[in-house]
Parts: sequence; structure tokens; C-alpha cells
Amino acid sequence: MSDSQAISQTQERAASARKRRMTTRASVKIGERVAGGVITVGGLMVIVAVLGIMVFLFRVVAPLMAGGEMHGSVRHQLATPAPVVWVNGDEFQTLSTVLSSDGTALTYHLPTGTEISREVLDFEGATVTAISGTLERDRVALGFDDGTVRFATLGFEATATAQARMPTGLSALTMRDQRLEGRVFTRVGSGDFRTLSALSELRTVEQISDEAIIALDYRIGGTPERPIIAFATVDAQGQVRVSRSRVQINMMTGDETVTTTTTDLPPIGLQGDEQVTGILLSGNADRVLISSDGGFIYRYDLRNLDAASMAERRRVADDGIAVTAMTFLTAEDALVVGTERGDVMVYFRLQTGTGTTTDGRELVRARTHASMPASVTDISEAQRSKEFVVTDAEGNVWVYHSTSDQVLMRMSRSGALGAETQAMIFPRGNGVLLAAETGEVEGWQYSQAHPEVTLKVLFGKIWYEGYNQPEYIWQSTAGTDLAEPKYSLVPLIFGTFKAAFYAMIFAVPIALMAAIYTSEFVDKRVRGTVKPMMEMMESLPTVVLGFIAALVLAPLVEEWIGAVLLGFFALPMGLMIGAFLWQTLPAQMALKYDGFPKFTLMGVSILVTAWIASRLGVTLEQLLFYGDFKQWTTGRIGTGTPFMFLILLPLSYFVTAWAFRKQFGHHYRDLISGMDRSRAGMVDAGRWIALLGIAMILSYAVAALLTLIGYDPRGSFIDSYQQRNALVVGFIMAFAVIPNIYTLAEDALNSVPGHLRAASLACGATPWQTARWVVLPTAASGVFSAVMMGMGRAVGETMIVVMAAGNTPIMEWNIFSGLRTLSANIAIELPEAVKDGTNYRVLFLAALTLFIMTFVINTGAELIRQRFRKRAFNL
Repeated sequence: MSDSQAISQTQERAASARKRRMTTRASVKIGERVAGGVITVGGLMVIVAVLGIMVFLFRVVAPLMAGGEMHGSVRHQLATPAPVVWVNGDEFQTLSTVLSSDGTALTYHLPTGTEISREVLDFEGATVTAISGTLERDRVALGFDDGTVRFATLGFEATATAQARMPTGLSALTMRDQRLEGRVFTRVGSGDFRTLSALSELRTVEQISDEAIIALDYRIGGTPERPIIAFATVDAQGQVRVSRSRVQINMMTGDETVTTTTTDLPPIGLQGDEQVTGILLSGNADRVLISSDGGFIYRYDLRNLDAASMAERRRVADDGIAVTAMTFLTAEDALVVGTERGDVMVYFRLQTGTGTTTDGRELVRARTHASMPASVTDISEAQRSKEFVVTDAEGNVWVYHSTSDQVLMRMSRSGALGAETQAMIFPRGNGVLLAAETGEVEGWQYSQAHPEVTLKVLFGKIWYEGYNQPEYIWQSTAGTDLAEPKYSLVPLIFGTFKAAFYAMIFAVPIALMAAIYTSEFVDKRVRGTVKPMMEMMESLPTVVLGFIAALVLAPLVEEWIGAVLLGFFALPMGLMIGAFLWQTLPAQMALKYDGFPKFTLMGVSILVTAWIASRLGVTLEQLLFYGDFKQWTTGRIGTGTPFMFLILLPLSYFVTAWAFRKQFGHHYRDLISGMDRSRAGMVDAGRWIALLGIAMILSYAVAALLTLIGYDPRGSFIDSYQQRNALVVGFIMAFAVIPNIYTLAEDALNSVPGHLRAASLACGATPWQTARWVVLPTAASGVFSAVMMGMGRAVGETMIVVMAAGNTPIMEWNIFSGLRTLSANIAIELPEAVKDGTNYRVLFLAALTLFIMTFVINTGAELIRQRFRKRAFNL
């Protein structure tokens, strides 16, 4: 074979090899398809998972907005020998007792109307003219026409009976209930029986007046061993009296010794033919309220019973409209008032400092509920919640919830409307029992899982008991069950944004400047060391950061607050000093030692200024904050000038620098352009010092002017100092967020094509001008994404906030106060929340709110990022 043939064959084989390399192997195609399928399936699964989480949250939250459900009703006509004056029912809705005016206590089976027992209390021929009972309705006081007050017990006793010990001779009432000798046996889930029986007993008699008692209220306090009975009466002559009975029980014999003291109160001061329609006594007997048919409520101040006084006369209804019913809600901070026009209102007794009352308090209308169709005849409060039931003259029976301002249930009587009635809510809040004086009783059973929650409660201002105005409050639990739960999510949403805001204030400038510095100005070897170290910071567990913030940083900041405030200015100044020192070096030396020596110089300069700040912190506190920064924040000493001086200093410097550049920029550049590097650096440093001095003078002058016109930052974004506050949260959360923002932003800056930098530098731009006007706008979409990723991390952060924020759900921008975020609130309260309870579902609503917030923020961020990307694409 000739050489030419050999060369030809070699070329053909090479060409064939090149052709083979142009085709893709089947295995590669299969791998690509498999990878594409896996990625597609994975993406779809992520979407399905996110949608599944949202659906689950909606399913848990949806019952909060569900209405009540009626389960049934009963109606019976009882054989009562005289008009019914009182009714009570047990919490299981099994038994009910009605008391007639002749003393007959008839107990019947509520579902069937079967009489269980009948006892007669001896009233000695006196006629009942007034009656009142305790919140539980088992202790009753009765006023009589002879001026006496008798006390009785009309309750129920519940015991457990094992199935093996069940007596014989039982008769069936229903499939569930059986009766025997005044007892009702109800099978429970364990197979044993709950045994219910009535307790009816007439206790003591007190002679209060020589006239008939026309209005009466009754309270019991003290301890079980030494109960204190307090009651207030109004007799036919309009005399108001308050009586207190101390009962001493002999624990050995069970004998009771009762000591009663009665005090006559000053005259009511009724106008014309105005008549008393009702009386209320507070549980600790510190006030008495009298209602009248003239539309007024009269309030006595009984804090000093020996010097009782008429504290207030308050009109609560229009002229000529009678107050027909009133009662306290649980905790007795709210007074419910009903009128003959059907108005239903709630009043709070607030400390307003008014001079029109003797104690500086006054009744203020806080809520106006939906009106009844006719005149209100009776109001009865629930035992364990802020619900109450109202009846009117047309037989309407409505159940209200005071806090949520809604009518939960609307029922109507089916019997004669002319008879007087009274209603009660069963102890578990799942039914209403109504009794007419004719012996007719009606009962309704219903369920309302979450009556205290509405959209207004969750996201609107509510006027809560004990507050002077409507506010956003989160307080799901309290020291007593009598307090109304407060479920406003607004303070938690506010706390979430507040924590993220202060964290981003610290994190964004540091992270972006660090990304620009390492991307555009440092040696590659420095970048190769700094970036991995920054990324390692992200691996620190947030619970460790929260622990450090709570136990180390928070006490340290509190002790060295002056040094911390000075550090905000000392650290940037240290960086500037390092930069000016580097500028004073000869050009050859600067080029030779560019890299780690330059980086080290900057670090040492910052550390030196930080050390100086730590030494001058006490001096700063003495000079600017009158020696005690925490006292200064409360407004007790000093003025707002010092802090406004510090706040305005950066802005003043930028204004001063901008004015200098506008007026003398060209001349200054011409001046230093002919100087060598070292001299130009010293001149520039002198310019910076001069501008800084002018800025300080300007800042203090503006701060003093603001103080002169009356502005003081204290009470707004500056207020009383708490150890665990937003400043500490901002510090430590910024430390957690900076690595995320820095890494993503630095990658975005490095992805900018090199020819853009080269073109800018070739046109005579400085590296800083190139970074500012070319690199940063080109990488804007990536930088913006980095910032939004950091914000998402800050919004969802939990452990740092739980440990370092103080967990106070308050709404104020004060950087020195605590906060509570949505995520922290879920972490704190969900482990203790009762499954499917109101607090449990509201916490899931908080999770759903956080989910929606992050979704909206990320969606908006993506839209903005796409706009940045389109602008950069043309480059």
C-alpha cells in the first residue's frame, strides 16, 4: 500500500470517527429522558405537597367560621301548685328543678318531663316578691313581702355507680336513663352509671326590712370553710341595703354560725315617678347598681361600706325607655343591659379619671348588640363563657356572644306569651332552658364549637373588658377562666414583619456590600477563603443562635448599650479609616500587598474602632443620655435630641457629601488629579473628616430644632427598654440571614459576563463605578432574589424569636421592646392547645396566614425579578 493510500484511509477513519461523535448514544438519550421524567415528577410532587398542606390547613381552619347547629328541643307542662320563680338544670341536661312561689321544689327528667322528686320548703306563709341566685344557680336568695330574705340550695349531686352495684327495681325513662327513689341513673361510656339526684334545702332567714323586698341580688365569696354571703335589697319604700353574712362552719360537727351586718345606703335619688326595676351586687361587694324605668343606672361605691356613696347616675336608654333587665357577665367587668325597646347593650366600668363621679370611674357603652324584636324581659349569663341568653315579650329567645358580637342562636317559645319567663344557659354552654310562671318549660339543645371567633375578632379591633378602647390583642389564655380569650392575629402579623424588618436592616447592607467587595475588589485567593467561611455560618443551628442571643447577647447589650449604639457608627468609620490608610500607601506597595494584607488591614481597623467604642460607651451614655440610657427611654429624664442626633447623622453626612460634590466636585477632582497617591489619600481623608464634622453640626442642629417644635422619638420607635427586644433579635437574626443573602448575591454578581466589566474599565470607569453602574444593575434580578430569600428566612424564623424576643404580642415599633411572631406563637402554644379546640384551630389559621404571606411575598418578588431579568437580558 502506497503512502498516499495509507493517508487516505487514515483520513477516512478520522472522518468516520468524527461522524460517530456527532451522534448521541442511546444510553445518553435514555438517561436524559429518565432525568427529565424524574425532575417533572419531582416538581409535580412538590406542587401536590404544597397544595396538600394548604388543603389540610383549610380543613382544620374551616370549622372556625361554621355556624351553630340545633340538635333538638323539648316542651313540658309541669304540675306546679303556684307560679314558678326559679329554674335550674344540671350540666348533663338530665334533670331540672323548678321552684314555685309557695316553696315547692319540683325536680323532673328533662328529656321526658317525668317527675323525679318533689319537696316543699317552708316559707311560713310569706309570699316571694324577689329572687336571685349565684352564677351556678344552685344557691338562691328569696325576698318576701314581710321584709325577710331566705336562702336555699337548689342544686344537683352527681356520683358514680359501678354496674355491679346497681340497685334493683329501676324503672326506665329512656334507653339511656333509669330512675329509682329520686335518683336517675345514666349509662356512661365505661359501662358504669352516672347517678344524679336533686338537693333542695332551706337554709337561713334574715329580717332585712319592715317593707316588702322588691329587688334582690345575691353573691357568695370567701372560702368553703368560711363563706361570705353578700346580698343587696331594695324594699317597697326604695331603701337600698347591703348585707354581709359571715358563715363559720364547725368542721367537727358541721354546725353553722351566721353573723350578718346590714348597712343602709344613701337614697337613690329617683326622679318624679321613676321606679326601680332591678339591682346588681358585685361579687366582692364593692359596688351596687340600680336600674330604673326612666332609663338610668345608679351606681353606688361601696369600697368603704361605712362611707358608701352614690358614685354615678348614667343614662343608658333614651328618655322614657325603661331598663327592664341587666346582669354581669363572668368576671363582672361587663354589664349587659336590656330595655323595653329591645336594646341589648354592654357597658364597661372604666377608670377614665372623670370628675363627674366620686371614684374617677364611669360606665361606658362598649358594645351594642343586635336588638330583640320586643321588650327585653330577662337576661341570664353563661357560667363559663361570655355568652348570655335574652328573652323578650314576644317569646323570642336569643343567645348572644358578647366578645364576638354575634347572635349564636335564635329560638322562639311555643307556649303562651303572656306569662313571665326566665331562661338559663346550661353549664356547658350547649343548651337553653326556659321556664314560665305557669309551669311550662322548654329546652333547646345545640352546639356552637367556636362562638368566640369571627373574622372581626381575628383581624379587627375589639373592645375587650378592662381596656379603655378597642385594640388588637392576642391573649389566648389567662390566669383565670373568667377572662375572655383574645384571638387577634394582627399583633402576631405585626411582630413577624417587625422582626423581619429589623433583621433585614442589619443584614441587607452588610451582606450586599460584602458580596460586592469579595466579587469585585479582593484577590481571588481572599474570595476563595472568605466565601466558604460565610457559607459555613449558615450551618449553625438557629436554636444555638437563639440560646446565645437570650443568655449572652441580650444581657451584654443591656449592660453595654452605650457602646452598642456607638458601634453603629464606629464600625463603618473603622472601615473608612482602613480605606484611607490604604490610599496613603505608595502605588507600588499597594499593588504588591493587595490581597490578604489589605483584607487584614481592614479587619484590624474595624477591630480597633470597635475596641475604642467599647471604651467610650459609658462616656457616650453620660454625654448624650444623662448617664442612664434605660431611664432616658422612659421619658423621665432628658430630651429626644441626643437620639435624633444619632439617627440623623448618616442622612446629614449624605446631604453634606452631596452638596460638596455638586458645588466643588469638579474642582476637587482637578485638585487631587495632579497629586501622587499618598498625598491625594491624605487630602481625601482630610475632606472626609471635615464633611463628617459639618454633618455632625447639621445633625445636632436639626435634632435640636425638632425638640424645639415638640417632637420626641420616645413613645414611638423608641420607648422603655426591655432586655429581650427587637434590637437583639435583629442582631442575631441578621447573623443567620447574612450567609444566605451573601452567597446568592455574590454568585449573581460573579455571573455577570466579563466583557461588560472590561468595556467599562476600558472607557475609563473606576472599579467602584463599574460595580455600581454596570455589574450591579446587570445582576439585579439575582441580587433581588437573594434579598427576598433572606426575607423569607427572616419571616419564617422560629427558634431565635422564641428565645430572644420576649414573646410579648404587642404592636409598637419600639426597637427596645419585645415581639411575638406567627411562627413563634405556633411553637409556643400548639403543644398545649386542646385538639380541635378554638385555640388549636386559630393556631392553624396563624400557620395558614404565614403560608399566604410568604406565598404573596414570593410571588411579588418573582414578578419583580422577571422585570429585572428582562432589562438585563438586552445586555
